[in-house]
Amino acid sequence: MAAPAQISVHDLAIGYEGRAILEHLDFEIAAGEIFIVMGGSGSGKSTLMRNLVGLAEPLGGRIEYGERSFSAASPDERREMTRRFGVLFQSSALWSSMTLAENVSLPIEELTDLPPAQVREIAQLKLALVGLRGFEDFYPSQLSGGMQKRAGLARAMALDPAILFLDEPSAGLDPVTARRLDELILELQASLGITFVVVTHELASIFTIGTDSIFLDAESRTAIAHGPPKLLLERSPDPRVRRFLTRSGGGEP
Repeated sequence: MAAPAQISVHDLAIGYEGRAILEHLDFEIAAGEIFIVMGGSGSGKSTLMRNLVGLAEPLGGRIEYGERSFSAASPDERREMTRRFGVLFQSSALWSSMTLAENVSLPIEELTDLPPAQVREIAQLKLALVGLRGFEDFYPSQLSGGMQKRAGLARAMALDPAILFLDEPSAGLDPVTARRLDELILELQASLGITFVVVTHELASIFTIGTDSIFLDAESRTAIAHGPPKLLLERSPDPRVRRFLTRSGGGEP
């Protein structure tokens, strides 16, 4: 019997104030996958991620992690489940008044009883994992955009999550810096076995890191394709998917 998917979405409907922007979403994400959520501007990519991590409530359907229902979980159960998540927001969301070490330490201090010396040691380790050894006492304003993304990723990994959710990680980065970030994601997945759920419209990232994906379509308000990005490029019968995956440049279509 096959092992259960790490994330399962069943007939999910999401939106705002009772108005659905996406409906009938059904997909599974296997452990260790780098799963891409892609689609054009306004297709609901970031909204789906917010529902997956519990920052917004679905209008219908259900989300499961392993064999546990996230949708039906009590507040205490959900808090316990979300400790296995790490989230990197598009803006990196670092506290400007805190050093990198303090930013990474914050979730550890808030959610564990570890002594300060051990918290500092973990923060140093996480920063080293993303190539920021020696930058522990720098402030976000002293870093380039790519380094800020790496610092945000280090903080997302502070509590050793099983799943990392990344919202447009390459947004605002030049192609070389974006490529380095993609390489870091691949290294972390290979070395730590973390599952990644990545919201992006950047073609270079989609084809470099994506092992599976869904394509969200604003007009039909659902996912119109599901599969490895390279396979969708070769075989998708839907012209909307092919048009998205063959456009020139990395901007929104």
